[in-house]
Amino acid sequence: MPPTGIVRLPPPRFEGPLSVEEALLVRRSVRTFSRDPLTVDDLTQLLWAAQGITHPQGYRTAPSAGALYPLELYVAVGRMVGLPAGFYRYRGREHALEVIGDRDLRPELGAAALHQRPVERAPVVFLITAVYGRMTAKYGERGVRYVDMEAGHAAQNLCLQAAALDLKSVVIGAFQDLPLKRIAVLPASEEPLYLVPVGK
Repeated sequence: MPPTGIVRLPPPRFEGPLSVEEALLVRRSVRTFSRDPLTVDDLTQLLWAAQGITHPQGYRTAPSAGALYPLELYVAVGRMVGLPAGFYRYRGREHALEVIGDRDLRPELGAAALHQRPVERAPVVFLITAVYGRMTAKYGERGVRYVDMEAGHAAQNLCLQAAALDLKSVVIGAFQDLPLKRIAVLPASEEPLYLVPVGK
């Protein structure tokens, strides 16, 4: 696969076998994953849950102050049925992936995350980042708080969707920002906030 291009995703489904209450009950932080791959159907649900579009005006699954949407969502794919290893950015409006690179970045992300094994071993690792300027331009310093709140909403959505798919997840905030930004080739204005390994 070339290091550029767009990968169309199957549409998300809006009904599932687990209620919100059941997902809340079974969600736990899990740091050990099997070598089983995820599927593209799994991925499409997880991406949509975190940052999917739910309204013709562009509203998303996670609330955002002023509907300014400062978050970006990436996924480092290692083991997946139907999608090559690589690093991708989620484009919510198109419900598609933008190919950022065709290498498995999990080992490098794991190194930046103080060699935490879930990052190195989960079949996929999500990266939630923020462009704080999108929010602070309107709300000033208070916008920083709004961005951090929104990142929490998105990460919880992702973890609850994982639980509903009978997958496991853990949210990780312990990493070295500058090395992680370099590995993910993030713009200077974009800051990493969460790593979320997901697997079976």
